[in-house]
Amino acid sequence: MEQGVYSGVLQEQGRLYSMVRPTHRSNALKPLMTMLRLRASLILFGIVCAAAGAHPQPVPVHKPVDTAYGNEARTIRTFNEARAHGQLALYAFLYGMPKGGDLHNHLSGAVYAESWIKAAAADHLCVDVKTLSFVHSGGRARTVEAPHCDPPGDGSAAAVDEAGHFPAASLGNNQPLYDAVVDAFSMRSFVPASGDSGHDHFFASFEKFDGTSHSHMPEWLDEVAARAASQNEQYLELMHTPPFADAAKLAISSGYTSDFASDRQKMLDGGLKSEIEPIRSEMDGYLKSERMMEHCGTPLAEPACRVQVRFIYQVLRNFPPPVVFAQILLGFEVAAADPQHFLAINLVQPEDDFYAMRDYHLHMQMIAALRRFYPGVHVTLHAGELAPGLVPPDGLLFHIRDAVETAGAERIGHGVDVMNEERPYELLHELADRHVMVEINLTSNEGILNVGGPTSPLPYYLAAGVPAALSTDDEGVNRSNMTHEYAKAATIYDLSYPQLKNMARNSLTYSFLPGESLWPIAGVATMYRQPATACRASVALLLHDSRASADTACARFLAASEKAGAQWEMERRFAAFEAGH
Repeated sequence: MEQGVYSGVLQEQGRLYSMVRPTHRSNALKPLMTMLRLRASLILFGIVCAAAGAHPQPVPVHKPVDTAYGNEARTIRTFNEARAHGQLALYAFLYGMPKGGDLHNHLSGAVYAESWIKAAAADHLCVDVKTLSFVHSGGRARTVEAPHCDPPGDGSAAAVDEAGHFPAASLGNNQPLYDAVVDAFSMRSFVPASGDSGHDHFFASFEKFDGTSHSHMPEWLDEVAARAASQNEQYLELMHTPPFADAAKLAISSGYTSDFASDRQKMLDGGLKSEIEPIRSEMDGYLKSERMMEHCGTPLAEPACRVQVRFIYQVLRNFPPPVVFAQILLGFEVAAADPQHFLAINLVQPEDDFYAMRDYHLHMQMIAALRRFYPGVHVTLHAGELAPGLVPPDGLLFHIRDAVETAGAERIGHGVDVMNEERPYELLHELADRHVMVEINLTSNEGILNVGGPTSPLPYYLAAGVPAALSTDDEGVNRSNMTHEYAKAATIYDLSYPQLKNMARNSLTYSFLPGESLWPIAGVATMYRQPATACRASVALLLHDSRASADTACARFLAASEKAGAQWEMERRFAAFEAGH
C-alpha cells in the first residue's frame, strides 16, 4: 500500500509541475515540492493512523478524466492548435467561447475611464490637474450636485483656472491631460514606483472618478453588458453600494453595542426598513432604462439584452464598527426584500486597511449573527486578498477560514493567501468538501498584490478539487476583459479546454441565481457528467444539436429554476460553439 501511495504522490508531482509554463518552472519547483512533501507526509501519516484504527480526512486530488468525443474532441484539438500558434490565435479562439458569468466585478470598476470622462463632461465637472480627480465648483466632487465647469462659451481653448481646474468637456482638446486622466483612472501604463504600488494605484482610482451623477447608471450597465455579450458571456453579478448614510446615522443614534440581535432590532424599530423601497425603486429604474437603451423586446434588440444582470450588495468595510454593521444589516434587508435585484452581500475595500484588519473577525461575527434572520440571502466575501509583506505575518493566518467557518461564506473572492493560512492543506480540503467556490482574478491579483505565475494559488486550488471560476475584478480599471482572463489561465497554467469549460460552467453552477442546478453538485471530477434526472435525455440530445428542445419533463424543470434555465442556455451555446470547430 505504501508503494502505491508513493507512486500516486510522484504522479501528482508531475501533473502539478506540468501545470506551470516552462519559463516559470524553476521558480515554481520549490513551492510545489514543498507542497508534495507535506501531502506525502499527510498520506503516510494516514497510513499509520489507519493501522491504529484512526480515520484522518483524505487529501483530495483533482485528476481530470478525458471523456471528450465528437465535436468537443475536435474543439480540443482546435484549442491546442490555437495555443501552439501563440497569444493572438488563442485569444481569437477564446473570444467566442461561452464563458457563463462574471461573478466578481465591481460595477464602478468595470466602467472604462473614457466613459467616466464622458459622464463628467455631461455633468459639467472639472478635473483637478494636480490630483487628476474630478472636482466641481465647490471643491472635490462628493455629491450629485449640478456643478458648472464648462469650456469657454466663445469657443476659445479652455485653460487651467487659478484653482488648478480644467473642464472635463475639454479634455479631448488636451491630449496629454486626457492621457494622464485615463492612466490615473486605471492601470494603463502603470509602472510601480516607490510610494506608488499597484495596490495603491488600483484602489486610489475609485476616488478619482467619484462624483459623476448616478443618472448615468443605465449607460454604465449597458457598457458592461454589451462587452459581456460580445464575448459570449450570459450572466453578471455586479457589486454595487447603494446609499447608506442614513442607516449609519441610525446605527450610531440608536446606540450600537455589538449585541447584534439587539442592535438589529433597535435599527428596525428606528425605521431602517424605510431605506429599502428607495433602493429597490432606484435599481429597477436603472435596469429598465438600460433595457430601453438596448431596445430589448423589439426587433432591434441588441446583444446586451441576452445578458442577465443581478447585483451583490457591496458593504464598505473600512469604517468604524457601527457603520459597517449598519451596512451589513441594510444589505441583508434589501436582498431579502428585493431578490429580483440583489442576491447576496459582500464586504469590499482593501483587506489590509486599518479597520478591515483590526475588525476582520468582528465583521465575520456580524454576518454570522445576522444571516440567521435572512436565510435566503447569500454571502460571498473578499477573503485572503493579501500577500506576504503587505500585512504582518499573523494577518495572513486566518481570513479565508474565518470567512467560511464563522461567516458561512459560500464563495471566496481572491483567496490569494490560502497557502499562508494555518494548516493550508486542511483548509483546501475543507473548501473542497463544503463546495466553497473561489473567484479567481488573475489580472487583478497580479496588479494589486504582485501575485501571479508560480506564486498564484490557482494550481493548489485545482489540485485540491476546490471549485473555481475566472472573473475580471474590474475590467475597466484593469483595462482587461473576461477573454483576457481565460487566455492568461490557459497560457500560464496550461489549463486545457475541458478545464476552462468546467470553470465556465462553475460560474453558473455556483452563481446565486435561484432554483435547482441542472448539474447536481458532486465531486469536481464528476461534476458535469450527469445532469438532473428530468433533463438527462434532453441534455444528451443538446450535446449533439444546439437546436434540440427540452422534452416535457425537462422543460418543466427548467421553467421552475432560473439557474437551470441559464445552465441549459450555456450548454446550447457550447454545442453551437463546438459544432463550429
